[in-house]
Amino acid sequence: MGSMALSTSWNAFRHTCGEELLFEITGLGFKRIELSFNLTSFMVDEIGGAVHDGLCEVVSLHNYCPIPEGITREKALPDCFSMASTDEEERKQAVKLTRRTIDTAARLNAKAIVLHCGRVEVPDRTRDLINLYEAGLKDSSDFTKLRDEIILQRKALYRPYLDATLISLDELNKYAAEKNILLGIETRFYYREIPTLEEIGLILNKFKGSNIHYWHDTGHAQLMENLMFNKHKDFLDQYLPQAIGIHLHDITGCRDHQAPSRGEIDFKQIKRILKDDALKVIEAHHPATAQDLVESKTFLENVFK
Repeated sequence: MGSMALSTSWNAFRHTCGEELLFEITGLGFKRIELSFNLTSFMVDEIGGAVHDGLCEVVSLHNYCPIPEGITREKALPDCFSMASTDEEERKQAVKLTRRTIDTAARLNAKAIVLHCGRVEVPDRTRDLINLYEAGLKDSSDFTKLRDEIILQRKALYRPYLDATLISLDELNKYAAEKNILLGIETRFYYREIPTLEEIGLILNKFKGSNIHYWHDTGHAQLMENLMFNKHKDFLDQYLPQAIGIHLHDITGCRDHQAPSRGEIDFKQIKRILKDDALKVIEAHHPATAQDLVESKTFLENVFK
């Protein structure tokens, strides 16, 4: 079973130099890494040198990597260009930049890319729902009413955006096949994003037997349960057996990207279903400490052994 990788999302913003970023991660005992979506071309090239020298292995990249030219690191989010956009120019730009990530993955001998598949252009109200949850109002009629409104609003408008995503994925699938890179469709955090639980199945069926696969995110799937959209178990039962990779982070209520073992997720339940060769990436963010990550690595290696 492959050992744990760590996403550079943990320390990327504390560094402008790829070598220093890597030195901090390898110092914690991680030899495998995922390159996050907030790295400059310069940082990626420096990490590439370390890969070439055998100092580390890049198992996956999170789109877009490196960040698109002319966009600051803070604004270079995975859907700064949406592959679900009904503006054809933006959609094509999203595809073009994802191809660049595929090229980078091929150059670094990575296996996979984690994709955000865009969004339905409705006002995002997931945060409003989170605010009600955190105010202790999960069982209130206000919470249920808002959740139902969010679902209905998205349902009324989703189709052209999902269609645009399918066109983008079709174009990217062909390119990824040429480069021998797998594309992982990730569980999302905001309900307006693509794909929902049902849309994951639709995408996987359409691209069955291709380079497009599922990528599970533990914190996001648990958030969907905590906000009463879906059960985490439904993601696990329906899609985890075929996942090519997993982002491992913990959640308490609606606060995700905690170091695994610090929150409410039962990782043993995941171990029972996840295939042995799936990529396992710890995706804890600040304020998780170096010590938290060392402990999480030991904890997860015991769970997944």
